[in-house]
Amino acid sequence: MDDIKTSDTVKLLPKKAGGFKKFVRWFTFILLVVLGLFFYWKYYYTYSDGLQGGKMQKISKKGNIFKTWEGYLLISPSSDPTTGTLTNREWQFTVVNDSIAHVLENYAEKNVKLRYHQKNGTLPWRGDTEYLIYEVSLVQ
Repeated sequence: MDDIKTSDTVKLLPKKAGGFKKFVRWFTFILLVVLGLFFYWKYYYTYSDGLQGGKMQKISKKGNIFKTWEGYLLISPSSDPTTGTLTNREWQFTVVNDSIAHVLENYAEKNVKLRYHQKNGTLPWRGDTEYLIYEVSLVQ
């Protein structure tokens, strides 16, 4: 029998990533986290909650691809100190729920109070304004 000499086996360790590859991975991870947080803050974070009252003027469902309920209130008239004329202010809003939109259709030309969430930005499927109405009540 031939003596077969076995040499010492060397364990191969996995190759470590280079410094530049590690930097690119961390940079990409941090960039994705920052972009995700910015997207959340801009489009989903509620900047303010509030109540707006006025005379219900118009509500309509509009949009080419995403149909959303849009409307506006007439806020009580205010006088312009430079010209002395009375001007009506319009407050535009988006209705989140179809049932609330149908209630608002019945309140046309009446005084209403609207509760809203204000977002920092708008998304096409969520309407044209930052003000999202979630509750409505009629002012007696």
